[in-house]
Amino acid sequence: AILSSANANAKRPTNTPHRLSCNYMSDTNEAMNSNSPTPTITAYIIAYNEAEKIAAAVQSVLWADEVIVADSHSTDGTIEIAEKLGAKVVQIDFEGFGKLRNSALTHCRGDWIFSLDSDERCTPEVRDEILGIIKNSNSADIYRVPRKNWFMGRWIKHSGWYPNFRQPQLFKNGAMTYDLLEVHEGWIPREGSKIDVLKSSIWQFPFKNLGEIQHKANRYSTLGATVLQGRGRRSSMIGAVFHGIHSFFKHYILKLGFLDGWAGFVIAAGTLEGAFYKHAKNVEHQRKEHWAPPQNEPLTRPPESP
Repeated sequence: AILSSANANAKRPTNTPHRLSCNYMSDTNEAMNSNSPTPTITAYIIAYNEAEKIAAAVQSVLWADEVIVADSHSTDGTIEIAEKLGAKVVQIDFEGFGKLRNSALTHCRGDWIFSLDSDERCTPEVRDEILGIIKNSNSADIYRVPRKNWFMGRWIKHSGWYPNFRQPQLFKNGAMTYDLLEVHEGWIPREGSKIDVLKSSIWQFPFKNLGEIQHKANRYSTLGATVLQGRGRRSSMIGAVFHGIHSFFKHYILKLGFLDGWAGFVIAAGTLEGAFYKHAKNVEHQRKEHWAPPQNEPLTRPPESP
């Protein structure tokens, strides 16, 4: 489901680690405050044209020792806003979310890393819990973080949007990386890493209006179709319809979206649209030659009869 949340992984849930080798470890970076007895923490935020959201995101992690904004060449003032607040902005070409996040890790110098998206906000409770964790030598290496979503004037309690885990958002530097999926990227723990869950929740404001749902469904369905193509997966229009209906049923019925009122219906409808178009766009790719419009010859005026 495209809009079920950022935690949905195409075929493998992002809350399930993939036992692969880690190729993007950032432990080669120069450590920050290496002589300090207190472990340091870097908060990194990925962004692209998030001028309306980036200030609140950065301000929610000003307690971190370092704030990195991994930007993909924003043109709407995102960069200037982040820098004015004291964040370090690094430019990373967008070649999929997995590669983007791995590149961001290479810029993080803290002993710990806290991952935040532009539409997420750290809460005081999460801040305090994190500061306690990094000071405790018996803490786990990787932590998943619950997220509370605000949408259509209410906190969403069902619809698959709570606790809405995505990839672990708090981890020791070098304890994990991400796979290279273009969207719904998974995560790769270092062998032997201990994994736990935060008790407190961060906030997420995924969509400021209904238009953003349609925009995200369009963008993520395109990226999802690219993933299918990379795996050699074939789709059909009947299959696209089935995936869309199944996604709606899963979020509205099985995940109790109907208890979230009209917000739950809109969320389920958005997942239907995203799932349908992901497979429909794959069909379009498969049949692009057959779907091409017919060619016409240049038309000139016919010669007049004598």
